[in-house]
Amino acid sequence: MSIVFALIISFVIAVCLGPVVIPVLRKLKFGQTEREEGPESHQIKSGTPTMGGFIFIIPITIVTFLIGGFYIDTVLPVLALLLFGSIGFIDDYIKVVKKRNLGLRAYQKIILQFTFAMVVSLLEVKYSSLGTSVYIPFSNKLWDMGCLYIPFLVILLIGVSNSVNLTDGLDGLCTSVTILVMLFFGVLSNCMHSMGLVSFNVAVLGSCLGFLLYNKYPAKVFMGDTGSMALGGAVAISAIMLHTALILPFVGIIYMLEALSVIVQVVSFKTTGKRVFRMSPLHHHFELGGWSEVKVTIVFTTITFIFCIIGWYGLAGVSF
Repeated sequence: MSIVFALIISFVIAVCLGPVVIPVLRKLKFGQTEREEGPESHQIKSGTPTMGGFIFIIPITIVTFLIGGFYIDTVLPVLALLLFGSIGFIDDYIKVVKKRNLGLRAYQKIILQFTFAMVVSLLEVKYSSLGTSVYIPFSNKLWDMGCLYIPFLVILLIGVSNSVNLTDGLDGLCTSVTILVMLFFGVLSNCMHSMGLVSFNVAVLGSCLGFLLYNKYPAKVFMGDTGSMALGGAVAISAIMLHTALILPFVGIIYMLEALSVIVQVVSFKTTGKRVFRMSPLHHHFELGGWSEVKVTIVFTTITFIFCIIGWYGLAGVSF
C-alpha cells in the first residue's frame, strides 16, 4: 500500500508543481539556448524554460523520506540525486544566467563529479551488507572486487550521470527511458526487500510520470542538466545499492549507446576527419535521418523495455 501511495503522491506533487515552476522559470528568463550546430528543427525550442528538473527533484526528496523514513537506504540515494543534480544546476546557472553557453569548464565538472562520486561510494561501502561484491549477470555468482570496488563505483557514477545527461536531447526521451529503468529497479529492490530504496525508486517513477506531462512533445519545459544529472545519479545509485551495477549495460542500453555514439564520433573525426554519425548523440543521427522526435522516443523507449526484460532474466540466478 505504501508503494502505491508513494507513486500517487509523487505523481500528484510533480503535476501540481508544473504550473508553479514553469511560469517562474519563464519569468526569470531561464530559457533553453539551442546550439547553432544542432538540428535546424530545434531552433524553435530556444527560449523554452529549462532547469525544470526541480519539478521531479522536489517530490522525489519529499516522498522518499515521507514513505521510507530517514535511513541509509533512503538518505544515500537522495544524496546521490541532490549532489549530482547540484552539478547540473551550477552548469545550467552558468549557461542561462551568466550566458556562458558551455557552462562549467570540463575540469570543473570532473572535479565536482569525482568528489561527489567518492563521497557516495565511500558511504555505500561503509553501510553495505554485501561489502565490495557485485552480482554477475546470467549467473548465480557474486564477484568480490576488493580494492577495485570504490574506483569502479566512482567511474560508474560519473559515467552514468554523463550518459543520462547526453540522452536528454529530445522532448520526453530521457524521461521516458528513465521511467522504465526506475520501474525495473523498483521491482528489483522490492524483490530484494530493500524497502527504503523501493520508496526512492517509486518516487522517481511517479515524479517522472508527472513531469512527462510537461516534457512530452511538444515540451513546455526541459529538465536541463539540473534534472538529467540528478536522474543519472539516481540510476547509478540504484544499481550500486542493489549490487547489480553489471546489469546496467542491459537496463541502461540507451544511455550507453548515446554515450558511445559521442565517443566514436569524436575519436573518428579527430583521427580520420570523418564522422560516423550524421550527428551525435545517437538520437540526433536518427532525427537527421528523417525520424520525428516522437518516433525516436518511442523506439528508444521500446528498446529499453526489451532490454529491461533481458536484464531481469540476467538476474534470474540472484536469490531474492
